[in-house]
Amino acid sequence: MTRLEAVLGDITTFDVDVIVNAANSSLMGGGGVDGAIHHAGGPAILDECKAIVARRGPLSTGEAVITTAGLLPARHVVHTVGPIWGTLPDDQAIPLLAACYRSSLDLAAEAGVSSVAFPNISTGVYRFPKPLAAETAVGEVVQWVEEHPDLIVRIVFVCFDNENFELYSKRI
Repeated sequence: MTRLEAVLGDITTFDVDVIVNAANSSLMGGGGVDGAIHHAGGPAILDECKAIVARRGPLSTGEAVITTAGLLPARHVVHTVGPIWGTLPDDQAIPLLAACYRSSLDLAAEAGVSSVAFPNISTGVYRFPKPLAAETAVGEVVQWVEEHPDLIVRIVFVCFDNENFELYSKRI
């Protein structure tokens, strides 16, 4: 049975098989979670990201790719591009955010992992409303788990602030 958790913390410190990165489409690092993961993980992550972009071009919103985790305690990083709130109609942005979680879990499952940690995708500089993001994320993850029972044993929503922690904790 898959265990869902919400915790308050720094995703770069989690010893799980996969941490998910709220990346930008270039995969070159940036601010927030993306910058923290690239900084803590070292150059191996950026080198793989550069190779991926050279091979396939920038990632579209909702897509995901997997790389090494470099110096992080995790084994892999799944990079996914969340929607920027206000640049698309809500009825397009919400499914794209859901796609981030689904495509990340699909890649993690393909890699044969048992534990995944998610940040609060798009809720920082991308300004996705936190309550709607939490509802979308937890709803999509629960649906994925129902469709793929026991494939991944542990899924953690790592919240960087108290507001997100409370929102995710209420929904799990």
